[in-house]
Amino acid sequence: MLQETMVNGQAWLSEAIHMLGDLLGNTIRQQAGERIFELEEDVRQRAKLLRTMSNRAAEAELAQLISQLSVVEATQLLKSFTHYFALVNLAEQVTRLQVLRARDLAAPEQPRAESILAAVTHLRAAGVLAGQIQAALPTMCLQPVFTAHPTEAQRRSALESIRRITADLPELLEGGLLPREQAERKSRIAAEIDGRWQSDQLRVNKPSVLDEVKNGRFYMATTLLDVIPPLYRDLEAALHAVYPETEWTVPPLLRFGSWMGGDRDGNPNVQPATTIEAVRLLQIAQLEFYTWQIDAVSHQLVPSVREVPVTAELEASLREDALLFPAVAEVVANRNPFELYRQKCTYILAKLERTLAWTREIQPQWGPQRPATLPSPANWYCGAAGLQADLAIMERSLRTHAAAGLADALLHDLQRLVSVFGLHMATLDIRQHSARHAAALADVLAVAGVTTRYLEMEEAERAALLSQLLDEARPLVPTRLPFTPETVETINVLRTVAALHEQLNPDTISTYIISMTTGASDVLAVLLLARAADLYDPVANVSLLDIVPLFETRNDLQNAAQIMASLFHTAPYRQHLGLRGNVQEVMLGYSDSNKDSGFMAANWALYAAQSELVTLAQDQGVHLRLFHGRGGAIGRGGGAANHAILAQPPGTVRGQLRLTEQGEVIFDRYGHPGIAARHLEQLVNALLLTTFDLHTKQVPETWIAACDELADTSATVYRGLVYDHPRFLEYFHSATPITEIARLNIGSRPSSRGGSGRIEDLRAIPWVFAWMQSRHTLPGWYGLGSALTGYRDQHGADGRALLQEMYREWPFFRTLLDNAQMILAKADMRIARSYAALVEDHDLANEIWGRIEDEFELTTTAILEITGQAQLLDNAPTLQLSIERRNPYIDPLSVIQVELLCRLRAASDEDVEALREAVLLSINGIAAGLKNTG
Repeated sequence: MLQETMVNGQAWLSEAIHMLGDLLGNTIRQQAGERIFELEEDVRQRAKLLRTMSNRAAEAELAQLISQLSVVEATQLLKSFTHYFALVNLAEQVTRLQVLRARDLAAPEQPRAESILAAVTHLRAAGVLAGQIQAALPTMCLQPVFTAHPTEAQRRSALESIRRITADLPELLEGGLLPREQAERKSRIAAEIDGRWQSDQLRVNKPSVLDEVKNGRFYMATTLLDVIPPLYRDLEAALHAVYPETEWTVPPLLRFGSWMGGDRDGNPNVQPATTIEAVRLLQIAQLEFYTWQIDAVSHQLVPSVREVPVTAELEASLREDALLFPAVAEVVANRNPFELYRQKCTYILAKLERTLAWTREIQPQWGPQRPATLPSPANWYCGAAGLQADLAIMERSLRTHAAAGLADALLHDLQRLVSVFGLHMATLDIRQHSARHAAALADVLAVAGVTTRYLEMEEAERAALLSQLLDEARPLVPTRLPFTPETVETINVLRTVAALHEQLNPDTISTYIISMTTGASDVLAVLLLARAADLYDPVANVSLLDIVPLFETRNDLQNAAQIMASLFHTAPYRQHLGLRGNVQEVMLGYSDSNKDSGFMAANWALYAAQSELVTLAQDQGVHLRLFHGRGGAIGRGGGAANHAILAQPPGTVRGQLRLTEQGEVIFDRYGHPGIAARHLEQLVNALLLTTFDLHTKQVPETWIAACDELADTSATVYRGLVYDHPRFLEYFHSATPITEIARLNIGSRPSSRGGSGRIEDLRAIPWVFAWMQSRHTLPGWYGLGSALTGYRDQHGADGRALLQEMYREWPFFRTLLDNAQMILAKADMRIARSYAALVEDHDLANEIWGRIEDEFELTTTAILEITGQAQLLDNAPTLQLSIERRNPYIDPLSVIQVELLCRLRAASDEDVEALREAVLLSINGIAAGLKNTG
C-alpha cells in the first residue's frame, strides 16, 4: 500500500472492509445458505437505494419484504448485519492506527497532533518554563475509572475474537507477506468469523458483579499493562527533546480506578463480601503479573560482583532478606553467588509470592473478628511502598556503577508499572445513594437515643446535628449491630474498607462517592459513619477516605457551590479535609442531569457548576479535583474525551482529573493496545495543556448570558415534552424497545432504582440506549434547536453573529454543538416514524413524534447556520463518511426490529421466546452499528 494512500486512509479502509465483507459472505453462504446470503444482499441494496432517493413506495416495499420473513430468517439476517458491523468497527480502528503510523513516517520531525510531544512543544512555545512543568508534574493526576455501566452488548468471547482478528489484519493488508503467509492469516480470520457465527450471540445469563470485575480486569491486564511503560517513555522523551537543558524527574501522573464491585447504588448484588472479592481478584492478577515481570528483570540484571561492585545499600538489604528467607538464601548462594541483582530479584519474588498467598487466603474482618495474626510486614508487601523501595535499591546501585542503561530498561518499566498500578491494579471506589446513608443514620441515631426524627429534619437542622456529633467523642455504633438489614449492610461496607486497609492493602480503596447529593448533611452523614468504622479519627489525625459528593440534577448542580461552601465552613469537615491533604473531590453527573433537564441545560449547568466550584475552592484554600461521570453517548456526556477536557472552564483542571470509562466505551478505547495508547496520549496532551490554561481565555459576560438564556429555554422545551406531557411515558414505552432492553443480560444491576416506572426513577443508561435504538437520539439534542432559534429570533442579526462567534472561539460551545451534530447525524426521523407507529394511539403518536421531528429540523437548521456548514459533520469528513457508510446497513436492522417488536407485543405464549431473542439480537446489531449507544 502506498504511503500517501495510507495517510489518506479511506482506500485502505475500503480494502479492509471489502476483504472482511467477502470473508463474512463466505461464512453466511456456508453457515446459513445461499438463500440468506441473497436475502441479505437484496435487503442491503434496497436500503442503500432508499438512502440515495427517499421514496415512500420503496420504503413500504422493504417493510413488506421484512414482514414476510420468518423469525428464523429474520434472526439470520440480523446475525449477518451484526457481524458486519463488528468487522467494520474493527477495520476502522486498525485503519486509524495505520494512518497515524503513516503520518509519523511521512513527517517524523513533526509532532503528531494531540500527542504528548505536541503538548510539550506547545508549552515551550507559549513560554512555560521547565521549572514550572517540573513543579506541576508531582501534583498532576489523571485517573480513568472503569465502570460496569451496562451498555456493552457484546459478549466478552466475541470481543476477544475481534482482538485476534485485529492482530492479523494489518499485515494482511499492508503487503509484503509470502503467499503462504497471506493464506494462513486469511484462514485464521475466516475461522474466527465462522466461530463468531456459530457462537451464542447473546449472553445466556445475566453477568454477576464478579463477572463485571473480571471483564474490567481483562482490559487492564491485556492492554494497559503493556501500554503504560511506552507512554511514560514518550513523556520522558518529549520533555528531554523540548527542554534538553533540564534533568527531568517524571512522577506517576496516571492512575486507574474501578467501580466494579464497589458501586452499590441501586444494585443489591454488591455486598461487602463482593467488594472484598473484587479487591482480591484485581490484586491477585497484578501480583501474578509482577512475578512474571521480576523474573524477566532477573534475567536481564546479570552483572557480577567479580566484574563490578554494588552499593553497600544493596548488600545490606540482601543480608536482611537472607534472615527473613533462609531457604531462599541457601538457593541463591548456590545458584547466583556473584549475581547480587539476581539474588535481590529472587527475594522480591519470594515476597511477592507470600503476598499472593496472603491475598488468596485472607478474609478481612473488622474489630474483634479481625485475624489474630498478620504476616510480618518485613516479609510481604502490604501496599506498593515496600516493592517500590526494593526496586529503587537496585536502580540506585546500577546507576552508581555505570549501568544506567540497565536501570532504564526492564527495571525502569517495572518501576513505572508499580507506581501506576500498585499491587491493587485499580483503586476501587465505593458508591452509594444518599438516601441509604440518611436511612441508616436515622436508624443509628434512634437506637442511640439521639433523635427519632432525623429524616423529618430540614437540611440546616440535620447538618447542625451531624456537626455537633462529629465534634463529640460519643460512640454511636456498637460492635454488634442492632439495626435493620439495610443499615447493617451500610455500616459493614465501611467496616470492610477499614479491614482491607489494615489487613491487605491500604491502597485498595480511597474514595467514597455519594449519589444524589442534595445537601451538606449527605456528606457529613458518611463522615460520621466512617468515624464509627475507624476510617476517620480526628484525635489520631487519621482520615482514610475522600468523601465525594456527586451532583446529578440541574438543581443540585446549580446549588453545588453553596453546598460545598457550607461544608468548608463546618469545622469537623474542614478537619477531615486537612487530613486528606486539603484536596476535595467533587463528582459531576452528566447522565442524570441530561435526563433531568436536557442536553443544553445540563451541559451549561455542568460548566457553570465547575466555574463556581473552582472559585470557591480558591477562596477557601482547597485543592479541587473534579470527577466527570461521562458515558459513551452524547446524552450522557460522551464524545471525544480529550476535547471535553480542553472545553472545561478555565482553572478547573489544574492537573487533577478523574473521568469514567463506561460500557462499550471501554472496549472501543481499551480493546486494542494501539487505540488505548492513542486515547491515553490524547488525555495526557489535554491534561498538560489545561494544567497551564494555555488554550483558554476569559469567557466574555455576553457569552455567559447567552448560555444562561439558551439553557433556560432548552430546559423549558425539553421538560415540557418529557415531564409535562401527561402521556409521554406511554409514547416512550411503546416507541422504543425500553422493555426489551431491560431483559438484555448486559449488567448486574436493575434498569431502574425503583419499581415506579417514572422517568425520574429510570436509570439514564437505558433511557439513552432506548432512544438511540429507535433512532430518535432525543437525549443528545432535544430542546437545543428551540433555544438557538429563539435566541436568534429575539436578538436578531447580532444574536446570530454572537452564536457564530461563540462557536468559533469558545471550546465549550464548539464541542457542545459538534457533539450535538454528531448525534443528529445518527438520528433518522424516517426510521423514528416507524417506531412511533408502534404506539397504539395513533393520535398520540403523531402528536409527540411531530413535536420531535419539528425540533429535529429546527436543531439541524440552527446548527448548520451557526457552523456555516451545508450538511451536518462537513467539518468532520471522516466521521461523516463513517456514518454514511453505516446507515444503509443499520436501516434494515431498524426495520427488522420494528417488525419483531410489533409481533412480540401481539404474540401468543409459544412464540414469545423466539421473538424476544430475535429482538435482543437486533438491539445488539443496532448498538454495534451506531456505536456509543449508552
